[in-house]
Amino acid sequence: MPGLAFSMIAPGASLPPGWKNLPVVHGKPMTQYTLVHDSQTTVLQADANRSASALMHEGNIDLAQTPVVAWRWKAEKPIEGADNRDGSKEDAPARLVFAFDGDKSKLSLFDRASMGVAKRLGGQDLPYATLMYIWSTTAAPGNVIANPHTGRVQMIVVSGRPGDAGQWQSLRRNIVQDYQKVFHEPPGRITGYGLLTDTDNTGTTTRAWYGDIQFLPGP
Repeated sequence: MPGLAFSMIAPGASLPPGWKNLPVVHGKPMTQYTLVHDSQTTVLQADANRSASALMHEGNIDLAQTPVVAWRWKAEKPIEGADNRDGSKEDAPARLVFAFDGDKSKLSLFDRASMGVAKRLGGQDLPYATLMYIWSTTAAPGNVIANPHTGRVQMIVVSGRPGDAGQWQSLRRNIVQDYQKVFHEPPGRITGYGLLTDTDNTGTTTRAWYGDIQFLPGP
Protein backbone atom coordinates (compact mmCIF):
# COMPACT_ATOMS: atom_id res chain seq x y z
CA MET A 1 0.00 0.00 0.00
CA PRO A 2 1.44 3.43 -0.90
CA GLY A 3 2.35 5.90 1.80
CA LEU A 4 4.23 5.57 5.04
CA ALA A 5 2.72 5.01 8.50
CA PHE A 6 5.53 5.88 10.90
CA SER A 7 2.94 5.83 13.70
CA MET A 8 2.61 2.04 13.33
CA ILE A 9 6.35 1.41 13.89
CA ALA A 10 8.26 1.30 17.17
CA PRO A 11 10.76 4.10 17.86
CA GLY A 12 14.29 2.99 17.06
CA ALA A 13 13.11 0.29 14.67
CA SER A 14 14.42 -0.15 11.14
CA LEU A 15 12.71 1.69 8.33
CA PRO A 16 10.03 -0.29 6.46
CA PRO A 17 11.10 -2.52 3.55
CA GLY A 18 11.30 -0.72 0.22
CA TRP A 19 12.53 2.57 1.69
CA LYS A 20 16.13 3.52 0.91
CA ASN A 21 18.35 6.42 1.95
CA LEU A 22 19.74 7.53 -1.42
CA PRO A 23 22.44 10.14 -2.11
CA VAL A 24 21.33 13.23 -4.01
CA VAL A 25 24.84 13.91 -5.33
CA HIS A 26 27.53 11.25 -5.35
CA GLY A 27 30.17 11.69 -2.64
CA LYS A 28 28.25 14.04 -0.33
CA PRO A 29 27.47 13.12 3.31
CA MET A 30 24.15 11.39 3.97
CA THR A 31 21.28 12.85 5.97
CA GLN A 32 20.37 10.55 8.88
CA TYR A 33 16.75 9.35 9.14
CA THR A 34 15.65 7.68 12.40
CA LEU A 35 12.34 6.71 14.01
CA VAL A 36 11.70 8.56 17.28
CA HIS A 37 8.90 9.07 19.83
CA ASP A 38 7.00 12.37 19.68
CA SER A 39 3.74 13.19 21.52
CA GLN A 40 2.49 9.60 21.96
CA THR A 41 3.39 8.51 18.43
CA THR A 42 6.34 7.55 16.26
CA VAL A 43 7.66 9.99 13.67
CA LEU A 44 10.70 10.16 11.40
CA GLN A 45 13.51 12.46 12.53
CA ALA A 46 15.80 13.87 9.83
CA ASP A 47 19.23 15.19 10.80
CA ALA A 48 21.29 16.96 8.13
CA ASN A 49 24.90 17.99 8.73
CA ARG A 50 26.28 19.51 5.51
CA SER A 51 24.48 16.56 3.90
CA ALA A 52 21.98 15.67 1.19
CA SER A 53 20.22 12.33 0.84
CA ALA A 54 16.60 11.37 0.30
CA LEU A 55 14.54 8.61 1.87
CA MET A 56 12.85 7.22 -1.24
CA HIS A 57 10.44 4.46 -2.34
CA GLU A 58 9.79 3.21 -5.86
CA GLY A 59 6.58 4.56 -7.37
CA ASN A 60 3.51 2.52 -6.42
CA ILE A 61 0.93 5.31 -6.52
CA ASP A 62 -2.05 5.24 -8.88
CA LEU A 63 -2.74 8.93 -9.50
CA ALA A 64 -6.07 8.10 -11.16
CA GLN A 65 -7.31 6.60 -7.87
CA THR A 66 -5.38 8.62 -5.30
CA PRO A 67 -4.20 11.99 -6.67
CA VAL A 68 -4.07 13.66 -3.22
CA VAL A 69 -1.22 13.43 -0.73
CA ALA A 70 -1.72 14.29 2.96
CA TRP A 71 1.14 14.49 5.46
CA ARG A 72 2.51 16.13 8.62
CA TRP A 73 5.91 17.66 9.20
CA LYS A 74 7.76 19.97 11.56
CA ALA A 75 10.99 21.91 10.94
CA GLU A 76 13.06 22.95 13.94
CA LYS A 77 14.05 26.27 12.37
CA PRO A 78 14.79 27.91 9.01
CA ILE A 79 18.20 27.13 7.49
CA GLU A 80 20.38 30.19 7.89
CA GLY A 81 21.44 31.55 4.51
CA ALA A 82 19.29 29.17 2.46
CA ASP A 83 17.76 30.49 -0.76
CA ASN A 84 15.96 28.00 -3.00
CA ARG A 85 16.37 30.33 -6.00
CA ASP A 86 20.19 30.21 -5.73
CA GLY A 87 22.03 27.00 -6.62
CA SER A 88 24.81 27.66 -4.11
CA LYS A 89 22.28 28.04 -1.25
CA GLU A 90 19.53 25.65 -2.35
CA ASP A 91 18.69 23.75 0.86
CA ALA A 92 15.48 23.03 2.76
CA PRO A 93 14.72 21.58 6.21
CA ALA A 94 11.84 19.54 4.82
CA ARG A 95 10.73 18.40 1.37
CA LEU A 96 8.28 15.91 -0.08
CA VAL A 97 9.62 14.68 -3.45
CA PHE A 98 7.90 13.04 -6.43
CA ALA A 99 9.76 11.81 -9.53
CA PHE A 100 7.86 11.26 -12.79
CA ASP A 101 8.39 9.36 -16.01
CA GLY A 102 7.80 11.00 -19.39
CA ASP A 103 8.96 11.30 -22.99
CA LYS A 104 12.46 12.78 -22.72
CA SER A 105 12.64 13.23 -26.51
CA LYS A 106 10.17 16.13 -26.10
CA LEU A 107 12.58 18.04 -23.88
CA SER A 108 14.77 20.89 -25.02
CA LEU A 109 18.39 20.30 -25.91
CA PHE A 110 19.38 22.19 -22.75
CA ASP A 111 17.22 20.00 -20.50
CA ARG A 112 18.56 16.82 -22.07
CA ALA A 113 22.13 18.09 -21.68
CA SER A 114 21.43 18.90 -18.02
CA MET A 115 20.22 15.33 -17.48
CA GLY A 116 23.43 14.01 -19.07
CA VAL A 117 25.55 16.12 -16.73
CA ALA A 118 23.49 14.96 -13.74
CA LYS A 119 24.02 11.34 -14.71
CA ARG A 120 27.78 11.81 -14.99
CA LEU A 121 27.95 13.58 -11.62
CA GLY A 122 25.49 11.46 -9.69
CA GLY A 123 25.71 8.16 -11.53
CA GLN A 124 21.97 7.92 -12.09
CA ASP A 125 19.41 9.20 -14.54
CA LEU A 126 17.56 12.39 -13.69
CA PRO A 127 13.79 11.80 -13.82
CA TYR A 128 11.78 13.31 -16.67
CA ALA A 129 10.28 15.67 -14.08
CA THR A 130 10.48 16.17 -10.32
CA LEU A 131 7.85 17.93 -8.20
CA MET A 132 8.74 18.96 -4.66
CA TYR A 133 6.73 20.43 -1.82
CA ILE A 134 9.16 22.38 0.33
CA TRP A 135 9.57 24.22 3.64
CA SER A 136 11.19 27.51 2.61
CA THR A 137 11.53 31.11 3.75
CA THR A 138 12.61 32.18 0.24
CA ALA A 139 9.03 32.72 -0.95
CA ALA A 140 5.53 32.66 0.53
CA PRO A 141 3.51 29.42 0.56
CA GLY A 142 1.85 28.84 -2.80
CA ASN A 143 4.78 30.23 -4.79
CA VAL A 144 6.58 28.02 -7.32
CA ILE A 145 10.39 28.02 -7.52
CA ALA A 146 12.26 26.37 -10.38
CA ASN A 147 15.43 24.57 -9.42
CA PRO A 148 18.31 26.95 -10.31
CA HIS A 149 20.01 24.24 -12.42
CA THR A 150 17.07 22.76 -14.34
CA GLY A 151 13.45 23.60 -15.05
CA ARG A 152 12.69 19.85 -14.83
CA VAL A 153 12.64 20.24 -11.05
CA GLN A 154 9.87 22.49 -9.75
CA MET A 155 9.32 23.32 -6.08
CA ILE A 156 6.05 24.48 -4.53
CA VAL A 157 6.48 26.29 -1.21
CA VAL A 158 3.96 24.99 1.36
CA SER A 159 5.56 26.03 4.69
CA GLY A 160 7.99 28.58 6.07
CA ARG A 161 5.88 31.49 7.25
CA PRO A 162 6.98 33.26 10.44
CA GLY A 163 5.76 31.07 13.29
CA ASP A 164 5.88 27.80 11.32
CA ALA A 165 9.21 26.72 12.85
CA GLY A 166 8.85 24.23 15.68
CA GLN A 167 5.18 23.58 14.90
CA TRP A 168 3.60 20.43 13.50
CA GLN A 169 1.73 21.23 10.28
CA SER A 170 -0.87 19.10 8.53
CA LEU A 171 -0.75 19.55 4.75
CA ARG A 172 -2.71 18.28 1.78
CA ARG A 173 -2.06 18.74 -1.96
CA ASN A 174 -3.50 17.44 -5.23
CA ILE A 175 -0.41 16.09 -7.04
CA VAL A 176 -2.11 15.92 -10.45
CA GLN A 177 -3.35 19.50 -10.33
CA ASP A 178 0.00 20.79 -9.05
CA TYR A 179 1.97 18.92 -11.72
CA GLN A 180 -0.25 20.29 -14.49
CA LYS A 181 0.16 23.81 -13.08
CA VAL A 182 3.97 23.75 -13.04
CA PHE A 183 4.79 21.51 -16.04
CA HIS A 184 1.83 22.45 -18.28
CA GLU A 185 0.92 18.83 -19.14
CA PRO A 186 -0.68 15.86 -17.38
CA PRO A 187 1.69 13.84 -15.18
CA GLY A 188 3.16 10.54 -16.27
CA ARG A 189 3.77 7.61 -13.95
CA ILE A 190 5.38 8.33 -10.58
CA THR A 191 8.70 6.45 -10.56
CA GLY A 192 9.61 7.32 -6.97
CA TYR A 193 8.59 9.41 -3.97
CA GLY A 194 9.97 10.29 -0.59
CA LEU A 195 11.44 12.82 1.82
CA LEU A 196 14.49 15.06 1.66
CA THR A 197 16.20 17.19 4.30
CA ASP A 198 19.42 18.78 3.03
CA THR A 199 22.07 21.31 4.09
CA ASP A 200 24.90 20.44 1.67
CA ASN A 201 24.94 23.80 -0.11
CA THR A 202 24.83 26.04 2.97
CA GLY A 203 27.14 23.77 4.98
CA THR A 204 24.85 24.00 8.02
CA THR A 205 22.93 21.61 10.25
CA THR A 206 19.18 21.25 10.57
CA ARG A 207 16.58 18.89 12.02
CA ALA A 208 13.04 18.12 10.92
CA TRP A 209 10.37 15.54 11.68
CA TYR A 210 7.90 13.82 9.35
CA GLY A 211 4.61 12.20 10.31
CA ASP A 212 2.49 9.71 8.36
CA ILE A 213 2.09 10.16 4.60
CA GLN A 214 -1.20 9.12 2.99
CA PHE A 215 -2.49 8.99 -0.57
CA LEU A 216 -6.20 9.73 -0.93
CA PRO A 217 -8.93 10.09 -3.57
CA GLY A 218 -9.51 13.61 -4.91
CA PRO A 219 -10.34 16.36 -5.17
